Amino acid sequence: MKKCGYVVAVVMVLLSMAVVSWAEDDAELAKKLSNPVASLISVPFQNNWDFGIGPEDAMRYTLNVQPVIPFSIGKDFNLITRTIVPIISAESPVKDGDDRSGLGDIVQSFFFSPKAPTSGGWIWGVGPVILYPSGTDKLSAHKWGAGPTAVLLKQDSGWTYGLLANHIWSLSGHGVNDISATFLQPFVSYTTKTFTTIGLNTESTYDWENSQWTVPVNLSVSQLLKIGGRPIQFQVGGRYYADKPEGGPDWGLRFGVTFLFPI
Repeated sequence: MKKCGYVVAVVMVLLSMAVVSWAEDDAELAKKLSNPVASLISVPFQNNWDFGIGPEDAMRYTLNVQPVIPFSIGKDFNLITRTIVPIISAESPVKDGDDRSGLGDIVQSFFFSPKAPTSGGWIWGVGPVILYPSGTDKLSAHKWGAGPTAVLLKQDSGWTYGLLANHIWSLSGHGVNDISATFLQPFVSYTTKTFTTIGLNTESTYDWENSQWTVPVNLSVSQLLKIGGRPIQFQVGGRYYADKPEGGPDWGLRFGVTFLFPI
């Protein structure tokens, strides 16, 4: 009986150590998910619905498939690739117009980033961003584009705050309109001890060709879970357009699922 008691005690200790380890792993994963240049392979599927477009109050649905893949470069740096592949289904914003659906133009960013935070705990990454004219007809600018991109952030006591930015100029292609657009994404989030993350950001774009801002303000709640032993994050959120082109959307909804592959 004493031996059985010892066995049970040892098993309980091992289980408690495993739970603590899982919790520590989840905490680190939750932290990495708030870091755009973390050393973590992830594949988010971000579903977006925008409403109130044009005189017909049309709806546009965009599925952004956004794989993030890090590559080690020596002992001090990573190269992180972040790709956005948009799949779009849009109602016509005008009466008797044609609905549109298909693939949008792909945007791919390359961040060179230190593996460890720099002095003061700041995390940064810099590199090029490329626009591929991959979209189907009427959903593409039909232009190749490129420019610089950068991210700067800090993580402390559950908080993450920072800024991601890029600028894209069109280089070539048969599209009618040139591209000169600045993207700014200031962000702040807080992750609780139960791996729930509450986030606030804008995904603002300034179109220099038309002197026009588009400023969606996003509020979201994300939860990290394990299903079948594999980590996965779910996200729900809404947004309000503080500024937009004439006929642009008024508001939107977001639902995301992120599959994680810890390195």
